Amino acid sequence: MNDKNQVLANTIKRCRERNIIIPTYKQMREPESIPESIKNELKSIGLWDLNPLNLFRITWKNEPVKTGGGYDKVNHVVLPESLTGVKAKIVVLIGKFFPTGAHKVGATFGPLVEKLVTGKFDPTTQKALWPSTGNYCRGGAYDGYLLGCPSIAVLPEEMSQERFDWLHEVGAEVIKTPGGESNVKEIYDKVKELKAERGDEIVVLNQFEEIGNSMWHYAVTGPAMQEVFNTKFDTAHKLRALFLTQGSAGTLGSGDYLKTKYPNIKIGAGEALQCPTLLYNGYGYHRIEGIGDKHVPWIHNMKNTDMVIAIDDEKVMNFLRLFNEEAGHQLLSDNKISESIITSLENFGISSIANVVGAIKMAKYYEMNENDVVFTVATDSMEMYQSRLKEAREDPGKYTATDAAVDYFGRFLELGLDNILELSYYDRKRMHNLKYFTWVEQQGKSVEELNAQWYDEDYWSAQYAKVNEWDELIEDFNNKTGLI
Repeated sequence: MNDKNQVLANTIKRCRERNIIIPTYKQMREPESIPESIKNELKSIGLWDLNPLNLFRITWKNEPVKTGGGYDKVNHVVLPESLTGVKAKIVVLIGKFFPTGAHKVGATFGPLVEKLVTGKFDPTTQKALWPSTGNYCRGGAYDGYLLGCPSIAVLPEEMSQERFDWLHEVGAEVIKTPGGESNVKEIYDKVKELKAERGDEIVVLNQFEEIGNSMWHYAVTGPAMQEVFNTKFDTAHKLRALFLTQGSAGTLGSGDYLKTKYPNIKIGAGEALQCPTLLYNGYGYHRIEGIGDKHVPWIHNMKNTDMVIAIDDEKVMNFLRLFNEEAGHQLLSDNKISESIITSLENFGISSIANVVGAIKMAKYYEMNENDVVFTVATDSMEMYQSRLKEAREDPGKYTATDAAVDYFGRFLELGLDNILELSYYDRKRMHNLKYFTWVEQQGKSVEELNAQWYDEDYWSAQYAKVNEWDELIEDFNNKTGLI
């Protein structure tokens, strides 16, 4: 038995001992295909419980309850013109109802499971290292726990306290790096240092380069958006755009899927104005937790990106208060925003608000009308940012009716066409070429593959086609554990 086969045997034994069954991408996309026996067992399990069966709740279709829920339609909200000020329908997929309260349990599922079922990771001797600015390492630590894989989380010391508290709860080894959201290089440096110290004891699962990250969104998030569009809107409507902050570029994999179904769709990528890497080759520090910056992720398909929008983090933090403070709710209610929409705003975390801002700016740029539909995602909810709200209440202080009026009428409804670039062929190529400095010079990627990402028309489709192969490997793995 060679090393790979031995590792696979160790993994199968670990999963058999811990009653771990791995869902396929098809089951996460279509949970109605999950065995009834598993659905029945989930009725007594909480959404966040550290139970391996919660791997089957890595889907957009969880019933939005904390305990014992089944499956329903895709969790989403359609923001009305009365709130956004634009005629286009802004559709937001809601990530709160995943385990951990964020869809990153999907983004981390792909990289880890692919290695488990191919014998590239031994949970009995190795640790999964998750470099992240927040939710990715939370999702990784959760999936790792459910899959019987020890985890190491590496993230900046200035991230919200809720992230650190939760990581300690699931028993992850937590390593803090200097700085905050903008300090991605410091994370890379620490990872390189840990790899040198511990060698094969750790397996690095870098969200910015692991195709399993965007693969999950291509196979699950993109079809979820398509399903919402097909069931929610009639034939008079057009799916015109998708806007997502760049982050690891994983969620933008959903855009690669949508381009295969709606070739004319416009895909917008966002970043913080305070760190405009794509827009101006710029750098800086910002407060939009969860979106990353200062480089172009290896898995970002720049050829499919049509627009870049830089979003002012000051406005995002203002809207955070508008959406969550009593004075903000009162003002929205006074302006005929329905109670159900106001209540739904707690489902938008900081990067989620940035996504909504970008979607509105795209709708304004392309002069969209009432028949146009724009999709975006609420990665996580305010559950992870209560400490930020508390900080704001201390400084600058109480949020008043005047503050709410200024934020809504003077800022939110007045979002304009500033800091937007519609991309030409050479704009895209310039941004793609930025990968060289991070990935070839620093991270050991080849120039040949970098060029293939740009010039080979089949490069990205070949990557995403692997999902069917991975499903077959998962099914074979489950058969070997003998648990189904």
